[in-house]
Amino acid sequence: MQSEYKNKNRYTAMYLTTEIKNEIFKKHGKSEADTGNTEGQIALFTHRIDHLTGHLKTNQKDFVTQKSLIELVSKRRGLLDYLKANDIERYRAIIKKLDLRK
Repeated sequence: MQSEYKNKNRYTAMYLTTEIKNEIFKKHGKSEADTGNTEGQIALFTHRIDHLTGHLKTNQKDFVTQKSLIELVSKRRGLLDYLKANDIERYRAIIKKLDLRK
């Protein structure tokens, strides 16, 4: 019975692979390896938020995903506030680049 569960293709359609993460960090950060860059993290959170928003459009009663989405939006907001306080030009650039409202 356990082998049947393991054989299901449950995790094959991952939306966030290592290649996608590297692409996001290369495009919005300094390099692929610089995963701590604020702009890269904001772009990664935005990608994840977009994915979860699409999921919630079809699964309105998925409250665990809804809670995760709220947490991600809060984390992104915190990073944006940090960036706004420390470097307003980088803040304006990432807002424009990711087409975020503010």
